[in-house]
Amino acid sequence: MNIIPINNINVQLTLTQFRQLSSFIYTEVGIKMPEAKKTMLESRLLKRLRALSIDNFNDYIEYLFSKEGIAKELVQMLDVVTTNKTDFFREPIHFEYLTQIVIPEYLQKEGFKPMHIWSAGCSTGEEPYTLSMVLEYEVEKGIIPGYNIYATDISTKVLEKAIEAVYQIKTVENIPIDIKRKFFLKHKDPNVKTVRIKPELRSKIVFDRFNFMDETYLSSELYDVIFCRNVIIYFDRQTQEKVITKLCSKIKTGGYLFLGHSESITNLKVPLKSIRPTVFKKL
Repeated sequence: MNIIPINNINVQLTLTQFRQLSSFIYTEVGIKMPEAKKTMLESRLLKRLRALSIDNFNDYIEYLFSKEGIAKELVQMLDVVTTNKTDFFREPIHFEYLTQIVIPEYLQKEGFKPMHIWSAGCSTGEEPYTLSMVLEYEVEKGIIPGYNIYATDISTKVLEKAIEAVYQIKTVENIPIDIKRKFFLKHKDPNVKTVRIKPELRSKIVFDRFNFMDETYLSSELYDVIFCRNVIIYFDRQTQEKVITKLCSKIKTGGYLFLGHSESITNLKVPLKSIRPTVFKKL
């Protein structure tokens, strides 16, 4: 590998190199990258070339595919190529459905027991923290005794941010003031425009790195609800079916799977019944 001390790299990703990398990314994480994504991939990977002081993509690919690269660089590479767009209370109808329909059904079936929820593809933590906020109110009202949230993502970078739970103040502008006061802490320095999730809420969530392409999902836990929103949209139909089938193996019979607003299970052979758009029940 040719290593040089440089800060500015001006190289282009060839179509052959793009196809090598896109095939590798598909195998590792299931994300399809059509040729229209070549420029995007090139610009994102240039950050890794700079970090490693590598001056061309051939040397980078050789390193990435090596034993050392698989051990050290694979996670770094996936951090820069995966998309992580999320917000607090995104698709709010899902949280309304959770409290109004899912929880009453759960109590009737399971009794007064803590709920187990998996936020699969949690990104920087907004989704699992939103779930925790919603469920805290249910606990306070005595509707459920408690809950456990398991939150996973393939990107170590976004998981670190999720665990830190510090967000720009502009990301919470549209959250009702009573919720902000209850669950967020402002920075002591008024010039620092950030907020942090209160420790009581942070302690309710277990964050972990997880790859949807793993052959089997090893968690021994069965979940009452899985949120996997705006994840499978990046997979082809074959991969979607495999991933959803494996997710279903971790949902209790009668439990729920929530997908993103642009995702569906149409023509997929999976053990789910469509209840309403993006809301599905395990058969």
